[in-house]
Amino acid sequence: METKTETTSTSAVALNKKDISELGATKIAKIDTNVPTGLQKWMLKKTYDAIGCPPIQIQLWNGVKLGCRNDEVKSKIHVKTPKAFFKLMAYPDLFFGDSYARGDIVVEGSLVGFLETFYLGKAKGYKPHLMQRLLEQVFARPRKNNLEGSQENIHHHYNIGNDFYKLWLDKDLLYTCAYYPTIESSLEEAQAAKMEHVCRKLHLEPGQTVVEAGCGWGALAIYMAKNYGVNVKAYNISIEQIKYARERAKKEGLENQVEFIHADYRTAKGEFDAFVSVGMLEHVGTDHYENLGNLIDSCLKESGYGLLHFIGRNRPMPMNAWIEKRIFPGAYPPSLAEAMQIFESGQFSVLDVENLRLHYAKTLEHWLEKYEQESDTIREMFDDEFVNSWRLYLAGSIAAFLIGDLQLFQISFVNTHNNNIQWTRDFLYSDNETKTRQEPKWKHVMS
Repeated sequence: METKTETTSTSAVALNKKDISELGATKIAKIDTNVPTGLQKWMLKKTYDAIGCPPIQIQLWNGVKLGCRNDEVKSKIHVKTPKAFFKLMAYPDLFFGDSYARGDIVVEGSLVGFLETFYLGKAKGYKPHLMQRLLEQVFARPRKNNLEGSQENIHHHYNIGNDFYKLWLDKDLLYTCAYYPTIESSLEEAQAAKMEHVCRKLHLEPGQTVVEAGCGWGALAIYMAKNYGVNVKAYNISIEQIKYARERAKKEGLENQVEFIHADYRTAKGEFDAFVSVGMLEHVGTDHYENLGNLIDSCLKESGYGLLHFIGRNRPMPMNAWIEKRIFPGAYPPSLAEAMQIFESGQFSVLDVENLRLHYAKTLEHWLEKYEQESDTIREMFDDEFVNSWRLYLAGSIAAFLIGDLQLFQISFVNTHNNNIQWTRDFLYSDNETKTRQEPKWKHVMS
């Protein structure tokens, strides 16, 4: 790590050789008289070491600049108060977000670019010091997702108000990763393509029955009913979303085809031709995966298809503490190995795993662009701290997907004994309007 200090006054003593050694610096661009205290320097060294010494420069409230040399800086932040500095050094995963939201930390230039730089540095050499490890035990532990806990967690995020989400989501209020047929596709086109992509993976046919766990504002359930002629039971514990979905289904004359149920997915009963969950698994918790697998096993007909669409990771790791505490309580993106518990507990065979990571980065870029356009309106609805918090959440999510810290998995599966499956993936990309199931040629050979 290379450290730099610059002058704004002459009230302090210059760095000596011991100071330089403590900072872990190999070079000093310029030594001058206005320097941080010994405790600040020690905390900076520990924190920089912990997050992999990224090329980030920190400017303090008094003008002092710390971090790498000017010719190596990729991102800069301004820390406006000593309190914000000490919190940042103690536990950046939580207190950077809090201080940014309050305006005590300001990022110079691109927020997404800064977060990419920070995350990449952390990914290369994250070695939390003792205080960070202790605070992680307190703040990075996900909240419970039992029946009562899930209700509280979902209320925190999804019951903010439909008017807020209408400002920056697409017209159908799809709050999950879109699917971009081309890089030039609009958000509206990509969200419609995502629903079609999901339906094709489920091999839906008129008259079939579908159960959806976690239906959001109802767009997918309505799309399946309208375009594939299926009957859908959709579960959601957000009352705001359920009310909206029921009203929309009634307006489109689909209330007899789609039933929106205000209840936890764990209460689902019956047998169905398809099981689908888009964007809910992140809120389930690994300790409930076996139960989820058993539920799907009891709901899905032996000839049925299932699909899980969820944010995941390449390896198990805790959720970012700030996201867990301020934005998405109870959230946990699983690794593929963790998600496999669901299928191993039931009688399932995984057919296909698709990773749409860059599609989610593109989706979030569209959301953030629309969010910024409506930021004044959102500020009037809430306050500056809320606007900054959600800006950070969206920008941080973009950065996490771009660097591969987060993934977006779609897993399709069937009952272990189901041989009525597709021979190739042509059905996903064909323009054939009938969307009929391909029959493997080997059946004819063996008949």
